[in-house]
Amino acid sequence: MCAAVADKYQDIRDAVRGLCAEFPDEYFRKVDEARAYPEQFVDALTKAGWMAALIPQEYGGSGLGLTEASVIMEEINRAGGNSGACHGQMYNMNTLLRHGSKAQKEFYLPKIATGEWRLQSMGVTEPTTGTDTTKIKTTAVKKGDKYVINGQKVWISRIQHSDFMILLARTTPLAEVKKKSDGLSIFMVDLREAEKKGMTVRPILNMVNHETNELFFENLEIPEENLIGEEGKGFKYILDGLNAERTLIAAECIGDGYWFIDRVSKYVKDRIVFGRPIGQNQGVQFPIAESYIEVEAASLMRWKACELFDAHQPMGAEANMAKYLAAKASWEAANACIQFHGGFGFACEYDVERKFRETRLYQVAPISTNLILSFVAEHVLGLPRSF
Repeated sequence: MCAAVADKYQDIRDAVRGLCAEFPDEYFRKVDEARAYPEQFVDALTKAGWMAALIPQEYGGSGLGLTEASVIMEEINRAGGNSGACHGQMYNMNTLLRHGSKAQKEFYLPKIATGEWRLQSMGVTEPTTGTDTTKIKTTAVKKGDKYVINGQKVWISRIQHSDFMILLARTTPLAEVKKKSDGLSIFMVDLREAEKKGMTVRPILNMVNHETNELFFENLEIPEENLIGEEGKGFKYILDGLNAERTLIAAECIGDGYWFIDRVSKYVKDRIVFGRPIGQNQGVQFPIAESYIEVEAASLMRWKACELFDAHQPMGAEANMAKYLAAKASWEAANACIQFHGGFGFACEYDVERKFRETRLYQVAPISTNLILSFVAEHVLGLPRSF
């Protein structure tokens, strides 16, 4: 295994690795084969306090920052797991933490910290708008002391294993706002109640064992006290969740990258062809070495993004760049790993094909690499908007 860089988070790394060691490759392989949810693993993380890392101590959490959360996610993936089963609680938390009222925090956070409730889902993406978030069509209309929700969402993960969802909906029509990012609002939705009163869930089977769904809202009524922050300011609020998501996904890709590099490095030392280990060939060495360099570089950008986020500083560019670099590095490491395993790379018992499928997702989600390049071109380099 590649040696971990000595840093002040080594205690967290060691503790998470110790927990993950109780859930070896065979566990995740069986979960993947059954297209099941790793309930035991998520419960163990919760009981150990890792899922409450970002919750302030006054509400029963650890009061850590995004930096520490990124280490937790990285180590899960580096150990061979898939943080996609539980990372939603980490990045969703920031919208509630930074913009929720004191009463909302007192109501939700203690039970989330103990694991009695899960906050694993965020409802933003829609079928016809994709990443063009300001054009979402789901509406929330105020009627008395309630909001009535109508519309549709897609690619909404972990609904079946979450108690609450943070939902973005339009409270003022797009035609009536000065800025297209105005008029959007954030709500906390009780999922079990919503399923009884106007929310329909349709699972989407996909190439990864990642539970995701299409949602339909038909006159779903939610209490006005479920509004987070000020009505119409939700786009700004959701960015805290989205930037945290991209940074944590970067950390997961870094974990994946190390996993692939560790696995393939060991394999090519032991695999003898034509009387010598294949790892002796530069054609094998160079792609692995290059992947390692890129993972290390991506990790540095991850630290920068986390540092800015935890200091409440603007970090949209850094979050996007960290995600871009890490996803690219993990994908290149994945290709080297499966290539140099040869046919064994496609055998389920080696786990390479499972991790290969999992890390491929991050070229597309939660934001595609092309949109990151567009963001940097426009917002960092000042080039004309391309769309």
